[in-house]
Amino acid sequence: MSAEPRPVFFLSDGTGITAETLGNTVLTQFDGVEFKKTTLPFINTVEKAKSTVEYIDFIAKSGLRPLVFSTTVSEEVRSILRSCQARFVDLFDTYIHAIEEELGQKSSHAQGRAHGLADQRRYGARIDAMNFAMEHDDGQSTRDLARAQVILIAPSRCGKTPTTLYLALQHGIFASNFPITEDDLEAQKLPASLRGLEHLCFGLVSDPERLHQIRSERRPGSKYASLAQCSFELRETERLYQRHNIPYVSSASRSIEEIAAVVIQEKELQR
Repeated sequence: MSAEPRPVFFLSDGTGITAETLGNTVLTQFDGVEFKKTTLPFINTVEKAKSTVEYIDFIAKSGLRPLVFSTTVSEEVRSILRSCQARFVDLFDTYIHAIEEELGQKSSHAQGRAHGLADQRRYGARIDAMNFAMEHDDGQSTRDLARAQVILIAPSRCGKTPTTLYLALQHGIFASNFPITEDDLEAQKLPASLRGLEHLCFGLVSDPERLHQIRSERRPGSKYASLAQCSFELRETERLYQRHNIPYVSSASRSIEEIAAVVIQEKELQR
């Protein structure tokens, strides 16, 4: 691995989320290379574009040639950004022309469409789903629980809450989550509030060593965090899922995005 990380810039006339997502996806294919990443959002004027080029050129003179991923749409801004002393990858330009040709229509080149308020209905749905997820986090509320599209269940610290919030914020899915307790495992029954809602449930498990590590950061030296307790809970949880025909997946080696994708596919959720 190089001692000096390669500088990477994500440029956008909006939030920069699209440039980050697409750019990072490409960079994951290059093992053994260390990157120093910088996001520069809201580059929507000529003045901001010139300042950005000056900064990137300064970085280029002091080390390795930077990589630049851009999702700006203004032709004037893009032409300035392309002059920087870097390997410039225009993510929109890669696809826009091909789609224009296929559709027989010019694109609008409107700024901020990907993460703006262009689709008010979808934005409102995401906010409603987020409110629902927060109200129903960790079984703290059962009000309107049948409104959920999916109910994530798992022992403590297996990733229920972050996955639920991601499903809500990213996809507008009404998701709640419930903890599986030791009492539930000993009885091999779902929490009382979930009986009759088994068809909505999706389970998470983990690896005993991984769960032990995570719990130890929270309560070191406790029975709750012990490897024996983690192994017992995960073993009995899988038995519980199988008994009630609840699909499940391990969160130990998957990202939140991957877990969410599995949940959406398995439960055939409408986004």
